[in-house]
Amino acid sequence: MNKDNALVVFQDKNIRRIWHNNEWYFSIVDIISALDASTIPKRYWSDLKSKLLLEGFEVYEKIVQLKLLAEDGKLRETDCANTKNLFRIIQSIPSKKAEPFKQWLAQVGYERIEEIQNPEIAQDRIKEYYQLKGYPKDWIDKRLRGIAIRQDLTDEWKNRGANNTDFAILTNEITRATFGKTVSEYKEFKGLQNLKQNLRDHMTDWELILTMIGEKATTDITVFKDAKGLDELKITAKEGGDIASNTRINLEQKIGKSLVSKKNYLKIEKKDKLIDKGE
Repeated sequence: MNKDNALVVFQDKNIRRIWHNNEWYFSIVDIISALDASTIPKRYWSDLKSKLLLEGFEVYEKIVQLKLLAEDGKLRETDCANTKNLFRIIQSIPSKKAEPFKQWLAQVGYERIEEIQNPEIAQDRIKEYYQLKGYPKDWIDKRLRGIAIRQDLTDEWKNRGANNTDFAILTNEITRATFGKTVSEYKEFKGLQNLKQNLRDHMTDWELILTMIGEKATTDITVFKDAKGLDELKITAKEGGDIASNTRINLEQKIGKSLVSKKNYLKIEKKDKLIDKGE
């Protein structure tokens, strides 16, 4: 499971999911791909919907269209189902992987319930995720702290009228003000080719710290100004980023080098993939 909990992996197949109505909803085409049911999952799902209707399964009552991150980096409406309805859909998909997938799916749901009851479990799982990849302990501590600060900020944004699409816009405001680059520009600067790669997983210690400063400052300024709506939130996002930028510039002048680094952890990611494949 990745740190944002928006993606899980079953036997090397990525499956998108989203927390909706107090439970996980999974992308059905990703499930079909994971089960190796078809080389064209979208077409297979289109045909399967007709079959399910004939079998008495109320597809259009059970399936929900939710916005998930697509390969082009944009949020797109995607047919999703919760765990209960996925079990029913899987029954109509002939695949040798069906039974182990059901067991995996049940475990994923159980882990989320555990995390809700005890948030420390979620924190421990994220920490283990980075340790297994080979990230340094000090870096992991900063990354975990950054996740908590980020969560506080997005909660505040959500309560003030922003949605998931707005989050990306607002994050760009902070990142541009802090580092002089948008998120996509920063990814390109660091040599990240995959749109799904998380920029923060490739930040240095100081880049993580400055990101935390910018997001924490944005949260506090937003609350103080009682900013609401995207236009006002963009202003406070830039102001929070400016504070982090001032910190960066002052330190750069003292140490005589830039804190905006091309350093990344692609070697760790490559090593992790080799281990997954048993190479």
